[in-house]
Amino acid sequence: MDALGWIDPCSPVPEWDSAQVRRLARRLGCALRWADTGSVLSLAEQAEASGTDVVLLPSSGHLDAATLNRLMGTCDIECACPRETFARWSLIGGVRR
Repeated sequence: MDALGWIDPCSPVPEWDSAQVRRLARRLGCALRWADTGSVLSLAEQAEASGTDVVLLPSSGHLDAATLNRLMGTCDIECACPRETFARWSLIGGVRR
């Protein structure tokens, strides 16, 4: 399973956050790649373009609600602490964009 790691660029402890994401990827058995914080593409666009199955975060506080909603249209989201899972939206009765 391919995973895209993301840490908010404004995080005060990026080393700790990246260690949590790497540990979560190892626990889930995911091949981890990191999203490019300097890209002109948003996180959701990067996840969609890469065809990733899951986005790994240190916590849900690293995303805003709009990005969380947009990501859930294409992939699952896993948070390390507190341990949370946000499953992608169902395709039943809808159209995947």
